[in-house]
Amino acid sequence: MSTILNENRLHSKFKTLDHKISELNDQKIVAFFESLGLTERSDVAKDFLKWENILIVVPNRHVSHELKYYKYAISRISFLTNPYADQIHIYDLKEWKSASGNKTQFQIREMLKTSFGGVKKTIKES
Repeated sequence: MSTILNENRLHSKFKTLDHKISELNDQKIVAFFESLGLTERSDVAKDFLKWENILIVVPNRHVSHELKYYKYAISRISFLTNPYADQIHIYDLKEWKSASGNKTQFQIREMLKTSFGGVKKTIKES
């Protein structure tokens, strides 16, 4: 005899609740992105809710520190600081893992100069 009276009903309730939690988390993500002004930008993917996990690339540690709380308050988001980025960008975390998978720290640093929000800085001669 099982301790749980109706295991199928319990799993069904869990599934329903997990679905509701997922929908609420999606609403958190949309609200967060709206507050950052990301939903109005044309360079931001509109299908970000379809991604399993979202990578938010921030341009400096100050911004990263300012947004740190949201990393813990919202599921499915991660942050990456790219000092070569000029603004906040979002990417599918799978894309980041695929691009950075077998690279050294130096290779990743070089890659960030031109991808994942990185903008190659040019030195102007006077």
